Amino acid sequence: MDEMTFDLVVVGSGTGLLAALTAAEEGLSVLVVEKSEHVGGSTALSGGGFWIPGNSVLREAGAVDSEERIRAYLRAVTKGEVDEERWGSHVTYGPAAVDLMRRRTPLRFSFMREYADYFPELPGGSPGGRAVEPAPFNAKALGADRALLKPPALKAPFPMPITSSGYKWLNLAARDLRGVRQGARGLGMGVGGMLVGREYVTLGQALVAGLLAGVRRMGISLWTRSPLKDLLVERGRVVGVVVSRDGVDTVVRVERGVILAAGGFERNAEMKHRYQSEHLDTAWTLGNEHNTGEVIEIAQAHGADLAFMNESWWFPALPIPGPMPGSLLAERSLPGSIMVNGAGRRFMNEAVNYMTAGQVILGLHKEDDPHIPAWLVFDQRFRNRYLFGGALMPRQALPKAWYDAGVAVKADTVPALAAAVGLPELPATVERFNLLARQGHDDDFGRGESAYDRYYGDPKVTPNPCLGVIDSGPFYAVKVVPGDLGTCGGIRADGFARALRADGSVIEGLYATGNAAGNAFGRVYPGPGATVGQGLSYGYVAAKHAAGTLG
Repeated sequence: MDEMTFDLVVVGSGTGLLAALTAAEEGLSVLVVEKSEHVGGSTALSGGGFWIPGNSVLREAGAVDSEERIRAYLRAVTKGEVDEERWGSHVTYGPAAVDLMRRRTPLRFSFMREYADYFPELPGGSPGGRAVEPAPFNAKALGADRALLKPPALKAPFPMPITSSGYKWLNLAARDLRGVRQGARGLGMGVGGMLVGREYVTLGQALVAGLLAGVRRMGISLWTRSPLKDLLVERGRVVGVVVSRDGVDTVVRVERGVILAAGGFERNAEMKHRYQSEHLDTAWTLGNEHNTGEVIEIAQAHGADLAFMNESWWFPALPIPGPMPGSLLAERSLPGSIMVNGAGRRFMNEAVNYMTAGQVILGLHKEDDPHIPAWLVFDQRFRNRYLFGGALMPRQALPKAWYDAGVAVKADTVPALAAAVGLPELPATVERFNLLARQGHDDDFGRGESAYDRYYGDPKVTPNPCLGVIDSGPFYAVKVVPGDLGTCGGIRADGFARALRADGSVIEGLYATGNAAGNAFGRVYPGPGATVGQGLSYGYVAAKHAAGTLG
């Protein structure tokens, strides 16, 4: 068996790349090992934004905040379920992680202005937002490494790089000139870039591409097709790893430690059913297809405790045919749609953040009161006005494959739709909702009252941008299931990202970050990009601790 030595090994090439950059800046020799043939994992499939309050990008954009308010907010959202020692590192060291990215990569960032915290009404919450996202990045600058970048799940029909902030307006292109301008700007950048030999990528692809460029600049070793097989442990300390490199087991010993940043277990049906719910299907996840949880199980076999294994970054999704489910983000906030259970009854504020929405759907589901699937109901006016499922343009017909698969149903009247789907309470539900929409106030669930709800609403609709009547046939119902962006349960870790045993003792030499670790925020998603954000901040913390310059 081959053997070699590095100061630090990072397992996983999403946000783990920042851990590698941090360690290299500290003078450590670093090896990144990646299971698949591509770099980026779920980070490359993500929106690419990150929730790291108080960072320099926010300050330079004029965002006013204080550490006191940030901590008050996290105390309120975590409800004491996670010690401040754990999540406090994100507040204390996250801004330094952002500075390192700005220093060591070619990435540029912008403030996602007005993309509110997900619970902005809580003490310390921010309606104005605390998230940052990468600017479009020229992937051709990677040279031969361009082939390493994990491709998106769905290839766009034409080059039109759109940021998360831009998507908000593109979604309203049929309603607002700002959306038209956003689309034209993206198309101009995409086509214009092609004409001069550039390929602009955005979202998570931009973030990973920039991190990869930084890794190459610093001469960090990177192995793809090299899954972790085991940890080497001597006298209770992790001293190395065994990886299968091109099918050959290789021992890599470490002087400082191993950082597990390899994602969660969203693609492992047995683990999903054991820890979460037998009603879940791995086809509903938007996460990386290689995230099958073996890294978490390897750590557990060596004594690591686990935390929040019953949680995911839930995301309501359309179980449509194809490689990935359809996403439902703005659709739930926009006027003219409702979500109902198996009886045809509304059961929630549809516009809440996606993690909370998934928790509600799962939590309410019973055999005698089904909520899986739920149904999103809307009319032709809604279909004419807005994008749908992340891919369909306004007025574009729902694909025939959706109807054939039973995912979508269409009828001329609401009673006919109710009969076709089997939603007996739907006519009364729509009548009640239309009354509330005309009044501009959701007496039942408060839709549109939160700044977060309104972010994806339609500003042309007043007084409530999230409420509109459903009365313009034909009428549609599409299935909604509790999908996810990845799991957020994993190895229990402390504020320095050190892996912990069940008795609270530290497994020396072993760190866990990103979705390989239990969520630093417990069972909540505090703001847009919190999953990528904590992957970055705790990768930074782990690398600094391993280098001996923190803690």
